[in-house]
Amino acid sequence: MTLSIVKSEDSSSRPSAVPSDLRLRDIINTLPSDVFVQDRYKAWMTVIINVVMVGLGWLGIAIAPWFLLPVLWVFTGTALTGFFVIGHDCGHRSFSRNVWVNDWVGHILFLPIIYPFHSWRIGHNQHHKYTNRMELDNAWQPWRKEEYQNAGKFMQVTYDLFRGRAWWIGSILHWASIHFDWTKFEGKQRQQVKFSSLLVIGAAAIAFPTMILTIGVWGFVKFWVIPWLVFHFWMSTFTLLHHTIADIPFREPEQWHEAESQLSGTVHCNYPRWVEFLCHDINVHIPHHVTTAIPWYNLRTAYASLQENWGEYLYPECDFSWGLMKQVVDHCHLYDENNNYQSISDYKKSLAVIDN
Repeated sequence: MTLSIVKSEDSSSRPSAVPSDLRLRDIINTLPSDVFVQDRYKAWMTVIINVVMVGLGWLGIAIAPWFLLPVLWVFTGTALTGFFVIGHDCGHRSFSRNVWVNDWVGHILFLPIIYPFHSWRIGHNQHHKYTNRMELDNAWQPWRKEEYQNAGKFMQVTYDLFRGRAWWIGSILHWASIHFDWTKFEGKQRQQVKFSSLLVIGAAAIAFPTMILTIGVWGFVKFWVIPWLVFHFWMSTFTLLHHTIADIPFREPEQWHEAESQLSGTVHCNYPRWVEFLCHDINVHIPHHVTTAIPWYNLRTAYASLQENWGEYLYPECDFSWGLMKQVVDHCHLYDENNNYQSISDYKKSLAVIDN
């Protein structure tokens, strides 16, 4: 694949500055009305197809020779990511008009990947409300330099890993450290998060020992652990690349502009077609940030409309590749209000110069 990414010195390919008086509602009003229409048939067919894909993956793992297992692990883990994407639509209430259907489907599809539905839903909505806003966005927000400097050695090493070449397991850290603590929530939300957390903990307490007793430790690893790790690879990769490019800034609260962050601060990254199919076009991400009311099967239509009406403000499309990942994970580490990001290695070099 080719790499299509804005270079810092190439201002000609950068999106135009968003007018200060532009509001998100102005953008939403230009979208065709049919992109907001929920199609029950398409929604449930997506669930059926996704269940079949995961089932085929597990069947393949069961009967295939050992040398085909890596391919089947990648396929099955990617199909499990599709479960998450459908649950993601449920969290945004764009799967069904009925809240209880969204909650029911979301919980069921999140069970195989051991994700508490309500805690993710609530936290993810905050990310949408404050995308790329320092102090409030909770998705891959970079540390400030003083925050990094004041952190202990262990936390610095951990940050170095998960903002660097070990980005692919970053979502596991986020999942384990954030989503099971219902004491961080209040009122109805606390009860919802507690229910979701106890549901997946209970399911895992039953399913994992049962799997180990029936198919052995290697069977448990082969059928669940490795595909689950593939799922987290995609989770980390998708969520990182949705908003993290060297030329897309996080903004201080007083400088943050909602329309700019959703329209120009979101990246459309093209993945192989089989990934797009299994993950339901979640990386057609700009319309999803303009409004979460658009179901996944209407994202491409909405994106075409945004290109037509607001194309000058859109960040140029990228193609997923190792070159793109290398640029992001080797550079986009610490918040820099003048240059957007500074790499940890450059930051340490600057400290060494000051010390000398």
